[in-house]
Amino acid sequence: MRQHLRPEGGGPPVPAVPLAPAVSDPADLEREAGLARLFELNYASMLRLAVLLGADDPENVVAEAYYQIYRKWRRLRDTEAAEAYLRSTVCNLTRMRIRHLQVARKHVEKPADELVASAESTALLRDDQRVLIDSLQQLPARQREALVLRHWLGLKESEIAAAMGISCGSVKTHTARGLAALTQAMEARR
Repeated sequence: MRQHLRPEGGGPPVPAVPLAPAVSDPADLEREAGLARLFELNYASMLRLAVLLGADDPENVVAEAYYQIYRKWRRLRDTEAAEAYLRSTVCNLTRMRIRHLQVARKHVEKPADELVASAESTALLRDDQRVLIDSLQQLPARQREALVLRHWLGLKESEIAAAMGISCGSVKTHTARGLAALTQAMEARR
């Protein structure tokens, strides 16, 4: 039996319309289930990755990454590799966003004391972590990405190379230079 809704001002009943169309295609059901699983397992780590890579709007970066993987789900050769694709997408989107902001900031100068971290990122970090994050933010983008992917996510060199789109040798170089710069900055602070 079909339900009808009666308008507030009276009048003839209007048939109730479902809010979202029912998903009936098995491929769509598989995609929805796969993305829900991917979201449950990886959202928090992808958000942290975006924060550590320096995204000013990490929630939007991660949301965009999930949207892109949603659109390309059927073209993924191996859905088990979806996490690596998602990680790579977060890295690329963060890099593009930082580049965009650098260009935008050249046209609008702000005093350094006006730049404030988001409440979420500030609440997540302890004082000693803030020092490390500040030092990490001073590194060149590639060094920062290599260090975060290696030491935060614990990825292998080959996985880092795939995520960053560079060779394994370049990963080694960026990681070594980044660690040396971080070590120097942290020792100078003591």
